[in-house]
Order: sequence, then C-alpha cells, then structure tokens
Amino acid sequence: MPLSEHEQRVLEQIERALYADDPKFAATVRGIDPKARQRRRYIKSGVGVVLGLALLPVGIAVGQPLLTFAGFLLALVAFLYGVAAWRRGPERADTRVAHGSERRGMRIGGRKGHQAGRPPAPKRGMMQRFEDRWNRRRDGFGN
Repeated sequence: MPLSEHEQRVLEQIERALYADDPKFAATVRGIDPKARQRRRYIKSGVGVVLGLALLPVGIAVGQPLLTFAGFLLALVAFLYGVAAWRRGPERADTRVAHGSERRGMRIGGRKGHQAGRPPAPKRGMMQRFEDRWNRRRDGFGN
C-alpha cells in the first residue's frame, strides 16, 4: 500500500531533519543493504576457507603442526560462519513485510501457522517440554 502525499512529505521532513542532525549516522543507515551484507559474509567465509585450506599443505611442508592445525581451524570456523550466514538469511524481515506476504498469513521463515496480526507463540525450553511430558505420564498412570 503506497504512502499518501501527506505521509510522504512527513517522511521526507523526518529524513531531512535526520541528515541535518547527524549526517554520518544518516549516511550509515541509508547505506545498509541486507543483500550486500549477506554477500560480504559469503565472501569473508570463502576467503577464510581458501586461506585455511592453503595453510594446511604449507604447514605440512614447513613441518609446523601448529600452522597446519591453525589452517584447519581457520577453514572450519570460516565454513561455519558461512553456514550460519546462509541459515540466517538477510537480517531484515521488513523486506518480507514490504512484499505483503506477512499480511496474507503466509509462511515466513519456516514457521507454520503464523497468522497476520498475531505474534508467534513463545518457544518453550527443552526442560519445560520434558516436565510437561513427565506430568502427562504421571497423570496418565495414576488413574
């Protein structure tokens, strides 16, 4: 749903005030692109994996087991960083809202049953689930 003319003017006034008040912060906020941030994470991860894998044979050739271990560790950490970036996806969920998928009650982020206007149910901890199971079993056998 597009903004009305009045809302656009108010938004532009707020934006100008922000630029006048703190231009460095405004430029930083304006420059944040979730897709670009995601790409940077992938690039960092790839460089780390390649560098770590390059250190493995170098450490073996030089005869330094510590260097070999450091290369393996670097490759592993960089790989895990890339996997975490991939699983997290773009950080901002507001791009999904802007496309309207959340308003129609569609599945977002793999959650089932998330309806428009209703916050997702709070996640219960593992111990709480165990206690609930225990209580159900105890109540079921005590009849």
